[in-house]
Order: sequence, then structure tokens, then C-alpha cells
Amino acid sequence: MINGAQQRQLMNAVDILLDARRTNKPIADLPADLRPETVEEAYFIQDKLSWAYEAIGGWKVGASSADDTPMFAPMPAAWISCSGCEMRGRTHRYRGLEAEIAFQIGEDLPPRKTPYTREEVLAAVASCHPAIEVLETAFVDPMQIERLCMIADLQIHGGFVYGEAVPDWQRIDFSQEHVTMAVDGAVRVERTGSNTSGDLLRLLPFLANEGAARTGGLKRGDWITTGSWTGYTLASAGSVADVRFSTAGKVHLRFGAEGSALPD
Repeated sequence: MINGAQQRQLMNAVDILLDARRTNKPIADLPADLRPETVEEAYFIQDKLSWAYEAIGGWKVGASSADDTPMFAPMPAAWISCSGCEMRGRTHRYRGLEAEIAFQIGEDLPPRKTPYTREEVLAAVASCHPAIEVLETAFVDPMQIERLCMIADLQIHGGFVYGEAVPDWQRIDFSQEHVTMAVDGAVRVERTGSNTSGDLLRLLPFLANEGAARTGGLKRGDWITTGSWTGYTLASAGSVADVRFSTAGKVHLRFGAEGSALPD
């Protein structure tokens, strides 16, 4: 349990991360005395940081291996777009890209004492989509900082772009699914069965059950994206990104030119 004094200390970290993101002036690292020391502290910072972006449109969840406990972070609704969008504005600085498989929830899964079964959670899924997660960060180089600081920084989330729904997605063998990530027409990454969590579908019941204390329960319309298939690829201002899965469809985005304004 985080006490009042710790909360006040962690709120200073929230303010620093939020200011770095909003001003587009990244920091090398958090001050040593403000860095989270536990996952609970990292999630506290993450949740308070997300409040600044108002409504939550879903959650990113993933695991670095088949045996690791999944980690998850909120995705602000304002950062969710459909395929073909242009990512505009000064908030896009890092421009990291990850190819992912995402799901949209079709019915509420409120918290309950009896855990939801895998079958119940998958039955509540309305659709499956190819997706690109856009990575943004308060840090100059998030790969050079402590993992808990990265988790605190919304797990370096900066945007989510989804493609068209995949018909009969339940028949896809994700262990054999092939994916390519291309930037400006050049394939940067090409892999098969490469989602790091192993069985990506295990992430959905995890989020519905163990994650319910933070999510408040999954809700109809929530987007759930389930971790990278391609590692991270860095793009530039004006870049075009294309992700193609062998069965699960394709998704496309473009970054605006440097300094392009947000739409009115």
C-alpha cells in the first residue's frame, strides 16, 4: 500500500513526465528520488498520468515472454485512430512503431469474485484487428532507463491505429501468423509467430481478472492491444508505415511533416 507521503512524492514524478510530454522537451531520466521502486508505484504514476488525457479508450497489455506476468497500461481515447490516419502535431517526437493484434470488447465484463474463464472472455470479444501502436515518451531514450520508469511513462504509449476487423479470427493460428513492418516502402522487419507473450490470447482473461482492480472491469467498446510482433521501429516526420499480417489484415498510417499543426 502506498502511503500519503509516498503519493505526494510520486505525484512529483507525474508532473515531470507530463510536462516533458506536453512541451516535447524530453528528459534523460527521472530524479533518483522520484523513480518508482515497485510495480505498484509505477502503476500509480501511470494511472495519474493518464488522467491528464481524460477518457480511456482501452488498454495495452503484453508480456516479454510466455512465462512473464503481463504488464498493462491505459490508452487514452483521444489517441485512437483508424487505418489511413495522419498522426499530426508536436506530440509525435519519438515515432516508435510496433505491429500488433488488437481486440475490441463487445460486452461489459465487470469485476466479480469468480474469475472469468478464457472462454467467457473470448466470447465477449466483438472483433479482432491488425494494429500499430505508436510509441511516445517523456524520455530522450526510453530504452536506456530503468524498466519501472518506462512502465510509469504509460509504458511509452503514444497512439493506437487499428485496421479493419478480421473475419473468422478464431481460426487464426497466431503461432504461424506472418507479419511485415514497412516504413516508406522499405520492409524493416519480417517475422512469424513473434508475439513475445507466447499465447497472446492469455492476455485477455488476465486483463479481465487480475487487471480489474485498475481497469474497473473491461467495458463494451474497449480496445485491447496485445503486444509487439516486430520489436520497435523508429520512423521520421513525414514517414508512412504499413503493417501486413498474412491472415489478420493490414494497417497503415502517416506521420505529418515536422511542425504540422493539429487539426481544428
